[in-house]
Amino acid sequence: MTLHDDALLIARRAIDAAMPDAAVRRALAAHRDFLNAPGRLILVAVGKAAWTMARAAWDEAAFDGGVIVTARGCAHGPVGNAAIIEAGHPIPDEMSILGAETALERVRGLTEHDRVLFLLSGGGSALFEKPLIAPDELARITEHLLRSGADIVAINTIRKRLSAVKGGRFALACRPARVLSLVLSDVLGDPLDMIASGPAAPDTSTSREALALAGRYALPLSDAARACLARETPKALDNVESEIIGSVSLLCASAADTARALGYEPLLLTDRLDCEAREAGAFLAAMAKTHAGRGRRAFILGGETVVHVRGRGLGGRNQELALAAAGGLNGLNAALMSVGSDGRDGPTDAAGGCVDGASLERCRAAGVDIAAALADNDAYHALDRIGALIRTGPTGTNVGDLTVLLIGG
Repeated sequence: MTLHDDALLIARRAIDAAMPDAAVRRALAAHRDFLNAPGRLILVAVGKAAWTMARAAWDEAAFDGGVIVTARGCAHGPVGNAAIIEAGHPIPDEMSILGAETALERVRGLTEHDRVLFLLSGGGSALFEKPLIAPDELARITEHLLRSGADIVAINTIRKRLSAVKGGRFALACRPARVLSLVLSDVLGDPLDMIASGPAAPDTSTSREALALAGRYALPLSDAARACLARETPKALDNVESEIIGSVSLLCASAADTARALGYEPLLLTDRLDCEAREAGAFLAAMAKTHAGRGRRAFILGGETVVHVRGRGLGGRNQELALAAAGGLNGLNAALMSVGSDGRDGPTDAAGGCVDGASLERCRAAGVDIAAALADNDAYHALDRIGALIRTGPTGTNVGDLTVLLIGG
């Protein structure tokens, strides 16, 4: 096997290890009293992994109804009698609103004897939405934030205040019923109030912080939107129990195990990668130069980089990271793979990219100018022309991104 093959195998096994089925079953085994208590039991699953999580849960309890809100292409058939709604991502659309309205209808009128099992995964900020401002303005604000290079915490600090279901407000809508929230984290450090903008979590951010972020990123806000940012979100919820059941650390641990089995010495650099994608790619290429010829090593990183979109091209953060590393790896016995665990990197059909010591020559042969492609944020087409895209299709999980640098010795 080549380094490229090893990198793809590490990615595939890591994603398999992060599938939410087993995580949901393990968590529910410890909450039998909640599942079996008298009263109605409603299932609400939201996020890119919602269908997989809901399918696992449906086999564990007798539900009185449910709704699954996930991204397009992430549902693979019926789950009991639950309603399944596939919505837009990363920009909310009319199906996102329908998903939230359907969930709110399912929990309306519950009593203190009833329960809601809330299964949450990344992507929920876009997929699950009941806007407090005009939907088209919300879409413009979301797109502006995504293109600005803002990190997910900053983005969600804004988004949760513009929504009737984020920032703990969905849990408020469930009262007086009890809510058990099982969360698959895609945010660094696993802050419950930032994962999918925290529909069932008390908000730790403040209106002052939100208004400051609006100024920093020059958000075009209507008076109604600015008023929403100035309004405080719930700071305490007495009807919710929350538990993180999976995160990027599991991706990294699996990657290390597979790398070790393939004969590499694994080293976890971080599971909180948070910087510009192209800067991470350039840095890892520099690391490869330093460590080339010093033995078979696997440098592992988990987290989520950002892309400051200035061009008109197509791509995602993992693709941009990989392309930015391609030139620096030239001639080295090294490969770099960066992939989104959900199988979709940015608004593309690729999960990420994989480059190696021959990628620069392939680019030259294909007429690809790496610097020009990066300047136009067009990593997708550049990597596609040299066969360096990773396509997995929707994976059913979403716990962040995995980047692996392999040194062949």
